[in-house]
Amino acid sequence: MTDKDINAKHKARMQEQKANVDKRIAAAQEDKGLLLVITGNGKGKSTSGFGTVARAIGHGLTAAVVQYVKGTWDCGERDLLEKNGVTFHVMGTGFTWETQNKETDIQAAQAAWKHSKTLLQDPSINLVLLDEITYMVSYKYIDLDEVLEALSNRPKDQHVVITGRACHRAIIDIADTVSEVRPIKHAFDNGIKAQKGIDW
Repeated sequence: MTDKDINAKHKARMQEQKANVDKRIAAAQEDKGLLLVITGNGKGKSTSGFGTVARAIGHGLTAAVVQYVKGTWDCGERDLLEKNGVTFHVMGTGFTWETQNKETDIQAAQAAWKHSKTLLQDPSINLVLLDEITYMVSYKYIDLDEVLEALSNRPKDQHVVITGRACHRAIIDIADTVSEVRPIKHAFDNGIKAQKGIDW
């Protein structure tokens, strides 16, 4: 087969692929707020959520973040995004194995969820990131049915990103886009401590 034949076959394949992509783009005409779930046991779920917030802000949209399962330590994303108008509510108790106080954890989760519900009713906020809320549902610190109701009844054009491991199937079922992050290797497993600017 000559180079000319190879190039002609390649061009034909690319033309077919382009036609298929163009057809899918033409068929996607609905415009609405999306519910995105980023779950799984791998690293990068919150990072992806914050990347989506940064993208939204870059396009002039408004955004707000509620951080569940986070403590009071520095957060590079928060330091950057707050300077660009993103509001943050941080649960502030840290990981449950650090607090070792279920009652305190539940109260903090309920306070964060109350703030989340306010955001999910505000049509002036284009994007809400509920970072690591999946744990609160798994631990039953917040009610699954309440979460589903708030997500389903939010303003039509509001986008929501949910991150965290073991996302409940009922949330996945109503989501528009779901991504699962799988662990292949993690530096921490080899005794390497969390790195500033990379892990936090």
